[in-house]
Amino acid sequence: MGDANRILTTHVGSLVRPDNFTEVLHHKVKNEIADDEFESELSQAVAWVVQKQAEVGIDVVSDGEYGKIGGWEQYVLDRLSGFGEALGEASMAEVSTGDMTRFADFYREFWPTQDHPEAIYPCVGDIEYVGFDELHRDIDNLKSAMAASNVECGFLPVAAPASAFSLSPNQHYSTEEEYIEAGAKALREEYKAITEAGLDVQVDDAHLPFMWDRIVNNGTRQEYFAWARPRIEALKEALRGIPEERVRYHICWGSWNGPHASDVELKEIIDLLLELPVGAYAVESANPRHEHEWKVWGDAKLPEGRKVIPGVISHQTNVVEHPELVAERLMRFASVVGRENVLGGSDCGFAQGPFVRRVHPSIMWAKLESLVEGARIASAELWP
Repeated sequence: MGDANRILTTHVGSLVRPDNFTEVLHHKVKNEIADDEFESELSQAVAWVVQKQAEVGIDVVSDGEYGKIGGWEQYVLDRLSGFGEALGEASMAEVSTGDMTRFADFYREFWPTQDHPEAIYPCVGDIEYVGFDELHRDIDNLKSAMAASNVECGFLPVAAPASAFSLSPNQHYSTEEEYIEAGAKALREEYKAITEAGLDVQVDDAHLPFMWDRIVNNGTRQEYFAWARPRIEALKEALRGIPEERVRYHICWGSWNGPHASDVELKEIIDLLLELPVGAYAVESANPRHEHEWKVWGDAKLPEGRKVIPGVISHQTNVVEHPELVAERLMRFASVVGRENVLGGSDCGFAQGPFVRRVHPSIMWAKLESLVEGARIASAELWP
């Protein structure tokens, strides 16, 4: 994930699906397309999106998460045993946080335009990983696309235990800790297979910081850490023995374009992050609520060999960042963690899921172009 004389570029993983492939996904959800036809369409779409990333100049590419039908975290429930029929739907409009209480009038207008309810699938039996066919399909599609586009480095995003099961109530295991441990053990199969295939794995964990606002708004800091601790421990166990340099850990504060005035500050949770055996941290840093937190990494003393992938372009706004601003953001991080320990990234995914995009695709590609140019400018300054 590093280079001797320049800052490499990547992003968080999820990219807006083109209209023709979105139509295919709609047919897939409704079981209106044959399996072999869908697999062919998916393979072609991944080849296209990897080629587009290569043309823009992205160094470490993804499959755009095109193979994930159920969204960035709930996709995994289709690959696990032990989960029953949906109990109903969960909507962000029903969540209680400090942000959503303080700005209730805003959210009443906002959620109807952005919300995408997710099903609540209870855990009703032993959790085992059963999705090897889909997993290896995604691995093969990405590797084939990389070979065709002459790209050397790629990654696949996966769900962290804290996020994968956040909407799935435990109705089977005797304790919440046993439930999370069993889920993490199953998720380890994905983590291992991806890295053993020569790809990097990105563990997505948006719910870890988001739950701060949800828990502390209705309780205490101590209750938040009591919730977070077993989930961090479960992830550490799931990553045991997997080469750190192959693992990226991503957090965000929720990908919606809202106030975020009650977000947890990075300094509150940085120690939890640093416990994880990972090679890089992908963290929102273009978000105006968190851009100042680049300084936290100077105080946190990044362990030797680890890197930071700051978001230096935003998924939340249609404004395309100027390359000079991108360069400034990258150089700030280089000043506190060292130029060799920085990669340029995005704050979060440009698509919340298969059918929810945060910006128009033409703007997304323009932002990625700005990221690449900004990294070139920063590299010229940092390696004169």
